[in-house]
Amino acid sequence: MLACLVERFVAENDTDSILEPEKSEDSILKDLDIEGSIDYGLTTTDIASKDFGGIYAVKPLAFIRPAGADDIARVIRSALQSPTITVAARGNGHSINGQAMADHGLVIDMKSMGHNNRIDVNVASMYVDVGGRVLWTDVLKRCLGYGLAPKSWTDYLDLTVGGTLSNAGVSGQAFRFGPQTSTVMELEVVTGIGVKTVCSNSQNSELFFSVLGGLGQFGIITRARIMLQHAPDMVRWIRVVYSEFDEFTRDAELLIMSESFNYVEGFVIVNSDDPVTGWPSVPLASNQSFDPTHLPKKTGPVLYFLELALHYNKHDDSSTVNTLVEKFLRRLTFVEQLRFEIDSTYMDFLLRVNHAEQAARGSGIWDTPHPWLNMFVSKRDIAAFNRVVFQNIIKGGVNGPLLTYPLLRSKWDSRSSVVLPQSDIFYLVALLRFTHAHPKESEIKQMVAQNNEIVQTCIKNGFDFKLYLPHYESTVEWKKHFGDQWIRFVERKSQFDPKAVLAPGQKIFTRND
Repeated sequence: MLACLVERFVAENDTDSILEPEKSEDSILKDLDIEGSIDYGLTTTDIASKDFGGIYAVKPLAFIRPAGADDIARVIRSALQSPTITVAARGNGHSINGQAMADHGLVIDMKSMGHNNRIDVNVASMYVDVGGRVLWTDVLKRCLGYGLAPKSWTDYLDLTVGGTLSNAGVSGQAFRFGPQTSTVMELEVVTGIGVKTVCSNSQNSELFFSVLGGLGQFGIITRARIMLQHAPDMVRWIRVVYSEFDEFTRDAELLIMSESFNYVEGFVIVNSDDPVTGWPSVPLASNQSFDPTHLPKKTGPVLYFLELALHYNKHDDSSTVNTLVEKFLRRLTFVEQLRFEIDSTYMDFLLRVNHAEQAARGSGIWDTPHPWLNMFVSKRDIAAFNRVVFQNIIKGGVNGPLLTYPLLRSKWDSRSSVVLPQSDIFYLVALLRFTHAHPKESEIKQMVAQNNEIVQTCIKNGFDFKLYLPHYESTVEWKKHFGDQWIRFVERKSQFDPKAVLAPGQKIFTRND
């Protein structure tokens, strides 16, 4: 496969640049001829040395602003002429642990790609062609103009298409349609040997599935073809509260197996009046309130609630919608008096976290460090996880949303590079920590230490789990993460990025010559 790709590249480009002798970093950058620009300025390299997590900071050699995919290919081919230069793709900067950084390497600013800003909707075939640098927010708005929408989303939409597809892309629709990676029909990718390639399930399929969930290790996504469906006008948005974890999980699993609601997520809250992590965080409207006297007399340190959504259209009779909602909720065992619901436009519902972002920016906490922890935990171990983590280690909350809800393994394509727990049902667990506007370094370290404690607790108890948006510091840890998929992952790396040029911030492979 690699030999074929190299031969094709040489034939198409009439050059032997891959085989050129090694050059110094200065000469490589000096000779790099791209349509876009190369920035060495302190301000711009500062941007490339930071991310949303705010934990890591490493300086790149330069910040590349490519005009399009051909420029990215040229950058990678130039990096191959050095034994040390690496290349990282930076989307909207929402990595948590420096995954999109390149220490003394080249960081590509995907947002600057003017040629890669396409959002072409094909109504007849129900798909959209999207540039890898495009934000999902913009995909939503363009597609809704045609009465269509992608099937699977993330909770926060100001993320690039290429960024989420390199991980998985998970939200409350994943139990129906799988993650975003399961809704991709075709990709255009620039591989680690500097070749621009179109791939799909039937064309260059090994590259296609390698890149999906591949953590940027095999290629940079420059275009994606995403499946669409007819979009609803409205959403009935519902939250129902539970005091017992077993009832919460039983109902959540019932809902994802029955496919009644269009969206199912779950949250853990502190059993207190804390405005951020307690009772006041549950109601959906200002005229709603959480009355704790409705709770059973004996409750634990945390409570749980399911967040549900039912799609409908403006012309649907309200009584029909109400009847469906009551039918679906009738089987559930939540605290009856702690049910909250509103009607929302489909767009506003999908942009719910973007609206929360505005408030966080206003208070100054959006730009502070975010030591988040995301993981998948097997159904087999989620009850024990609840006892040792939710009800113990983080019973006081994480000063931000704490999510947990079930997903179906059958909706994930095992040919992709994503690794999952073994059970047919597993739970997403997301600790979305926020700090105050001016946190001390010691406070951030304490949060990171608590995350590490949770991971070590899972290991000590033998839980079947995998980190989502994983971050490890050693090859030994990465081998354990991938388990029996490690050999496949290494083989894919040798095919599509044999010099380990791409995505050095993941710390999976070391650059080689």
